[in-house]
Amino acid sequence: MKRSTIIIIVVVVLAIAGYFGFRYFQQRQAAAQSTFETEPISRGTLTALVGATGTVRANQTAVLAWQTSGQIDTIEVEVGDLVTAGQTLAVLERSSLSQAIILAEADLISARRALENLKESDAARAQAQLALAQARDALETAVNKRASKDYRRASDLTLEEAQTNLALAKKEVSRTEEIYDMFDDRDVDDPQRLVSYSAYLDARRALQRAEANVAYLQGLPDDLEVAQADANLALAEANLKDAEREWERLKDGPDPEDIRAAEARIDAIEATLELVDLEAPFNGTVSEVASKVGDQITPGTVSFRIDDLSRLLVDVQVPEVDINRIQVGQAARLTFDAILEKEYNGEVISVGRVGTPVAGVVNFLVTIELSDADEAVMTGMTAGVNIVVNQLEDVLVVPNRAVRLREGKRIVYLLKNGVATPVDIQIGAVSDLQSELIGGDVKEGDLVVLNPPITFDTNSGPPFMR
Repeated sequence: MKRSTIIIIVVVVLAIAGYFGFRYFQQRQAAAQSTFETEPISRGTLTALVGATGTVRANQTAVLAWQTSGQIDTIEVEVGDLVTAGQTLAVLERSSLSQAIILAEADLISARRALENLKESDAARAQAQLALAQARDALETAVNKRASKDYRRASDLTLEEAQTNLALAKKEVSRTEEIYDMFDDRDVDDPQRLVSYSAYLDARRALQRAEANVAYLQGLPDDLEVAQADANLALAEANLKDAEREWERLKDGPDPEDIRAAEARIDAIEATLELVDLEAPFNGTVSEVASKVGDQITPGTVSFRIDDLSRLLVDVQVPEVDINRIQVGQAARLTFDAILEKEYNGEVISVGRVGTPVAGVVNFLVTIELSDADEAVMTGMTAGVNIVVNQLEDVLVVPNRAVRLREGKRIVYLLKNGVATPVDIQIGAVSDLQSELIGGDVKEGDLVVLNPPITFDTNSGPPFMR
């Protein structure tokens, strides 16, 4: 066979083999493209979320219960009524009230009059001034009496008077004795003898008193008298200090503490009188009326519930792994099982600083306020909450379903020439559907495999998982 013929035959065989090889490659690529679900890597907006579930509540809620016994006379509101702080909701029948509450009205009048007198009257100040003057005078008297105990009990004039009385008493004894001697020889029951003897005895007793008085006045005070004088002096000094304190307290007008005490008494009485009705503690909506006119109530009987629906809040429990990503002011998206095909907006208004262990997981309380709530949203509804913790614009993103973990590294499979090829990547922020690509041999437009198989054959590259 000629050499040229052999060359022609080889070229023809190679051409035929190339044709069938090319067809096989095209079939393989088409098969791969039809087997794998792919999506081009692109740029877009990534919104990172933290999800949780909570219950809608009012900004403020109050359950109103009676604090006394009686019979309801009137009910002023119905469910759904808007009320203002201090508005009366219900009143008890006056005749059904306890005696203490009825008498409190009289006590209130007296207490108010006492407060008015305290503020306007100057009698207390004048009385304090008089008491101070009397205390000073009493102290001066006590000082003088105590000083007198260091000397003879009486002055010279007093002692001279006592000695004169003693001399007169002696003369009187002598005179009555002489008269008695004139009748001494008569019978013991003789009237004149008895009268003269009685006069004589009276004169003797008067003489004894005069002698004792002179002896007492001539001597120095004993220890008991000195002790009594000391005690009276100490008492006078203490009374003066009390009077001075009272004067200092009242000299510029009523004592502020006395006024506060009088006002506190009025407040206490008014609080007792307020037991006869129930009032709204804040502006809100009547959400429950549990009583009727004529009902007999006792302390603790609940009649109303008031909710401040001007702000609706949702409390959610966030695990500790996510809590540091949440801050006040972050936006939130809310959905409700009871409200289909509608999403509401909200904002984080508080983030708890103390965790609560629940079944081995530490959760933190986060509160979201709805910003566009409507009548369909009601307190007590269950809300699904997604808090937007990060939002990135114009970043390279990859679907989360395409990301795999192999040998501790994150990878994606790119479709290259019909073959799913693993590529290492680094990701940043993560949302519920996408992740931010911040590193790796990938670029915009690369086809990423969304559903790589568990294993690949030898011609398709290395296995997906190891």
